[in-house]
Amino acid sequence: MDLRQADPKGLVRESYRIEGITLGECRSIFMDWALSLPVGANTPDALRSLIAEYAGGNPGHPMNGVLEAALTAPDAPRRRGGRAARVGL
Repeated sequence: MDLRQADPKGLVRESYRIEGITLGECRSIFMDWALSLPVGANTPDALRSLIAEYAGGNPGHPMNGVLEAALTAPDAPRRRGGRAARVGL
């Protein structure tokens, strides 16, 4: 994916330029980035493009971990209980 498509507002690019940026700030920028993607964009492809472009040249940057974590699939939701679990069907 083209970097202009992967980062339409340049938010991730700019996060790598901010000296002393914190993990919390990177997470906030990531949320803004995710909301700025066009509808129907392939998010995993965009993330891979951003990682390939920025992570190698910026080891230890907190945005690297945020982008990598976003590629990890969430765990399947588990039932937490409720009336049906207590009563038994």
